[in-house]
Amino acid sequence: MSAAYPLDPRNHWPAVPAMPVLPHGWALGRMSALDLAAVAGIEARAYSHPWTRGNFENSVKSGHLGLTLRDPAGTLVAYAVLMPVVDEMHLLNITVEPRRQRQGLGRLMLAVVLATSHAHRIHTMLLEVRPSNTGAIALYQAAGFAEIGRRKGYYPALGSKREDALVLRRSWPAESAANEGTEGRA
Repeated sequence: MSAAYPLDPRNHWPAVPAMPVLPHGWALGRMSALDLAAVAGIEARAYSHPWTRGNFENSVKSGHLGLTLRDPAGTLVAYAVLMPVVDEMHLLNITVEPRRQRQGLGRLMLAVVLATSHAHRIHTMLLEVRPSNTGAIALYQAAGFAEIGRRKGYYPALGSKREDALVLRRSWPAESAANEGTEGRA
């Protein structure tokens, strides 16, 4: 059973991630080669130092979990790339089309990412974020992520400079994964 994730950012995040109920007409999908042009276009509009189309292509080919979100018109508006590493899920990229930001889609995509990790029985997620990306940091903190470290000079920045990365982690209990499908049984 899915838990509702209204797009209202004042709502609390569940202790154990559950797949959100999408608004009517919206669709989640697995990123494929057919999505790469749209994904690379969003990426280029969203960042000063974007991933390349080749970065996304390599991720898809190597089996990373690429997720896409489409609006009712079928337009790709958000995506994420996850990499399972032993007992942790690494969120490599999560992006919302810049014209669609500040509408709760980042929150929705993050809920999908966490639920996807949980469905793969991985109960810890790591990510890096620029300290200058205060909006993303606020979203991650609201979702229960905590800073566990800093990578010096991790990101390229304007003017041939480098920007640190904050390393954030969120973990949650695994017991509901072990109990899935057993509710209501005697």
